Amino acid sequence: MEHETDRIILRELAARVAEIAALPVQEEKRRLWRKLNGLEPERPMVTIDQVCWNEMNIEDKLTLRCENDECRAYEQNLRRILLQWEYFPVDMVVESFIKVPKAVRNSAFGMSVKEHTLAAFESNDVVSHKFENQFNSVDDVMTKIKMPVVTHDKAETKRRMEFASWLFDGLMPLREEGCDPYLSLWDPIAQWMSVEGALYGLVDNPDMMHALAKRMAGGYIVMLDQLEEQGLLCHSQALIHCTGAFTEDLPAPGFDPAKPRTRDIWMFGLAQMFAAVSPAMFEEYEIEYMKPIFERFGLVYYGCCDPLDGKMKEVRKIPHLRKISMSPWANKERGAEEIGKDYVFSNKPNPAFIAGTSFDQDLVRGDLRTTREICSRRGCPLEFIFKDISTLCNRPERLKQWAAIAMETAEG
Repeated sequence: MEHETDRIILRELAARVAEIAALPVQEEKRRLWRKLNGLEPERPMVTIDQVCWNEMNIEDKLTLRCENDECRAYEQNLRRILLQWEYFPVDMVVESFIKVPKAVRNSAFGMSVKEHTLAAFESNDVVSHKFENQFNSVDDVMTKIKMPVVTHDKAETKRRMEFASWLFDGLMPLREEGCDPYLSLWDPIAQWMSVEGALYGLVDNPDMMHALAKRMAGGYIVMLDQLEEQGLLCHSQALIHCTGAFTEDLPAPGFDPAKPRTRDIWMFGLAQMFAAVSPAMFEEYEIEYMKPIFERFGLVYYGCCDPLDGKMKEVRKIPHLRKISMSPWANKERGAEEIGKDYVFSNKPNPAFIAGTSFDQDLVRGDLRTTREICSRRGCPLEFIFKDISTLCNRPERLKQWAAIAMETAEG
């Protein structure tokens, strides 16, 4: 039968994942995540995500052997789960089901990115981008930005489920996976205008930038309405932007797994380029336009690489906020003082510490311990989210070493 060799490969991998998923430690990790996300942590939690997988092919364990593209997508995911569990699991949870993505089509905003890229390593997904500015007026905004149209190809979803059932029948249950919405205003704008173009636009053409933010926020509302109406949202998230999402607070009363609502799930927000603007401008262009979107969701995790320790007055205006990113560029003392016991202090340890020609384990240990001490003194629920790992200088053992130091710090 066609794809029979691929099926044998996938079933062997899935059987190993199923064994790991059945271990009692998985439910214990879920419990610990629920405690943290309920602001009653037993200890800091640790995640590792956004890994430079091109440097992690230890003993050829990530080499794909399937031929069919759909099979290769499952294979890649299974192999990465197995490798992470073996070498740097920290507080990951291995789920006991296979996700099958629904065939959701989204026209988005009708924009394409005009850019030039430069790659240091062809095998790495992390590349440099130079974007072209495509907006010069309010008319540009109104004519170029279209309202999203969401459709569901039910026949294709049925085919995917039937194929996955043939691949994994008897090993792991399947779950149709809907959309986990990514709703940033300013990341897409930075790609359509360039960061420089967008920042200059805030100063030189505020009417256009307000029109752009308003139109995009309105477009996201239109998109969410369609996703809800058609039952195309995800539910029961295990992760929200690289961090554990298990919580007792979701889903909301009246939840129907066949038709999840935004109030049943987490969302994450960010405005990374706004690291360069004032708190007042951050509130004017980000918080005010995103508030109606945040309001719809059950819980919100806010921030990414943008340092938010100096903008907490504005961040606190986000409805349903539960976690706040504290990036490597944040002042930890000020951030902890501002966060207190009200939110999770989502610390982002600096990935540069393991990206140099040498690896100073004492530097990593000292940084993590300092963060824990600061948060302990202020009563902040704490998590370490190690992400944006673009290189390890081809020394994959460093990630295993970092994981050991982080768990020693979290459990100590």
